[in-house]
Amino acid sequence: MNYPQLKLDAQICHRLYMASNGIARAYRASLQKLDLTYPQYVVMMALWEKDEISIAELLEKTAIDGGAMTQILKKMTDKALLSIVKDEKDKRKRVVKLQSKGHDLRHQAATIPEQIRCKFPSIDEQKAQALIELLDSINDDLA
Repeated sequence: MNYPQLKLDAQICHRLYMASNGIARAYRASLQKLDLTYPQYVVMMALWEKDEISIAELLEKTAIDGGAMTQILKKMTDKALLSIVKDEKDKRKRVVKLQSKGHDLRHQAATIPEQIRCKFPSIDEQKAQALIELLDSINDDLA
């Protein structure tokens, strides 16, 4: 029996997998200069948008798994990029706060999005926006 539905060429998921791996490779050189992994970069971008947020907010914003986030935050604390402090209003909560080294890294990272965007010459702004909308739909459906 032939099962055409099992061919790799017919799979959206495999294309997403290949694209995800390719994008991770595209970021690698730029992020090595900052001594960051891609998940650490995601955390930094979230904190550059809004500093001093709870770990729960950071988990929601980044969609990173809680166990992985614990390890990421520990490594970033060890690098003196951020600190984790008790919330002044609710001592049970922990707040993630950028340190000066973390703030300074923002300036160095400012060119990374354009460097990565240049790696996709066949995708104009309209296609990029359509892709964002499609990926948001996929993520919403899977949530």
